[in-house]
Amino acid sequence: MADLKDTLKELEDRMNKTISFMQEEFSAIRAGRANPHVLDRITVDYYGTQTPLQQVGNVSVPEARMILIQPWDKSLLKEIEKAILTSDLGINPTNDGSVIRLLFPELTEERRKALTKEIRKKGEAAKVAVRNIRRDGADVFKKMEKANEITEDDLSDANEKLQKLTDKAVERIDKAVEVKDKELMTV
Repeated sequence: MADLKDTLKELEDRMNKTISFMQEEFSAIRAGRANPHVLDRITVDYYGTQTPLQQVGNVSVPEARMILIQPWDKSLLKEIEKAILTSDLGINPTNDGSVIRLLFPELTEERRKALTKEIRKKGEAAKVAVRNIRRDGADVFKKMEKANEITEDDLSDANEKLQKLTDKAVERIDKAVEVKDKELMTV
């Protein structure tokens, strides 16, 4: 019976990780406002080591649509600029010799709708992943019952709990998609 609880806990953890991953992807999508999280995936060559951008300088948001990057080592300006240009950010950095400015243009209605579709697609992918986790769990429970490790009632109970976990995870995904949609569509 303890094995059953451990399995349920492990499945819940996997569902939570799926949701966390989806939210990380959401934070990388820019909504016309400057969000320092869009730089999370960008790394800079710092003395031969790929280092996250946040670890080589100060990243701030002085205005609603501007990110300011102030490297601690001025020799990194060109490297940071190159890393931003080669990323999928789609913004040209402005280098004034001491700081780099990223100006975020106002999003067009068309671009907002495209981003909304992308958000929904990522949300749907997360739901599929959660459902796959549910299926894996149901398979594990069936094997446990076949091996006489749990009773038929335990199997039914475990599947019911698993379904509740799945419903809760799907609800959280829908809520996150709705929040990001609203953020993208507000001008």
